[in-house]
Amino acid sequence: MKKFALVYTLFLALLLSFEASAQKDPKAKTVLDAMSQKFQAMNGFTANFDFTFQDASGPGDRQTGDIAVKGEQYRLKLPDQEIYNDGKTVWTFIQSDNYKEVTVNDANQMEGELTPSNIYRLYESGYSYKLIGEKQFQGKTAYVVELLAEKNNAPFEQVKLMIDKSSSNLLGWEMFDGQGGVFSYTFKNLKLNANLPASYFVFDTKQYPGIEVIDLR
Repeated sequence: MKKFALVYTLFLALLLSFEASAQKDPKAKTVLDAMSQKFQAMNGFTANFDFTFQDASGPGDRQTGDIAVKGEQYRLKLPDQEIYNDGKTVWTFIQSDNYKEVTVNDANQMEGELTPSNIYRLYESGYSYKLIGEKQFQGKTAYVVELLAEKNNAPFEQVKLMIDKSSSNLLGWEMFDGQGGVFSYTFKNLKLNANLPASYFVFDTKQYPGIEVIDLR
């Protein structure tokens, strides 16, 4: 009986060890660490991007925009809105022919949301990861790394990152919400070390006389 218990214990330990290694693939971690370190070392970047959303109901939505990122700061320009984040405050600016509005939030109110800055650190907490292969992406050979949420209440149960094999730059990513929805982002015309001033990430209400300010801080 003791011999059987010992064999069972060794088998269970081996199984748990295998599961742990499968959840945190060391090859994937090497790729992810290189991507994250590259982002942290650079002095910001700018890019154009494509965004698509597809679900089981039919044809998806597609938008294009511009993005600038520097550390925890980012500025995101979409056809219908522009988002400024200086690391402390987030401004969401909407403008039409007859109306201008900006909503103001503390940046810490956005904690838990996926942003252009924290996508580079997403793998560090709450996700397991594995390297699932390579593919051609935007004319480059890219590693494909899959992240799987460790908790059921995560906003996205699966994320796939496409990372340039030669430069470790993040080229794009796909996010799966677990209900058939797929959100895809692709960077184009990526320009590194943009050296943008801090003021570039701050919304200046003085430039828009008569704008309605909705301050939710």
